[in-house]
Amino acid sequence: MNNLALMLWNQGRWVEAEKLQKKVLETSKVILGEDHPDTLTVMNNLALTLRDQGRGDEAEKLQKKVLETSKVILGEDHPGTLTAMGNLALTLRDQGRWVQAEKLQRNYAQPTAERNNEVDGVGPFSGSKRKDKT
Repeated sequence: MNNLALMLWNQGRWVEAEKLQKKVLETSKVILGEDHPDTLTVMNNLALTLRDQGRGDEAEKLQKKVLETSKVILGEDHPGTLTAMGNLALTLRDQGRWVQAEKLQRNYAQPTAERNNEVDGVGPFSGSKRKDKT
């Protein structure tokens, strides 16, 4: 059913795709669980359908849930987590929230190890690498 929903989405038949995706999502939550990677994929697809219908606020809410759950279940550098991050960034961009979108896109492009070694803030150490004593 998810494949049929994706086919409808690709044809621009977003209302039909949304109805089917909601059914698939509810079934997936019951059978696989809300935190299962396949359930997260269906939730992400539904969010994209909502975004394409101009319902960015609804899409953003779902995408944030997918992203946060993916970080915990899959890890921050898993392709599914990075896809969720990129999709949320595009939704924020579409809403004109450029600064937030850019921040997510930068995180998307930078491995966790690099992000964890950066020092945030202003001043002489801003953006420099932390030098830990070992």
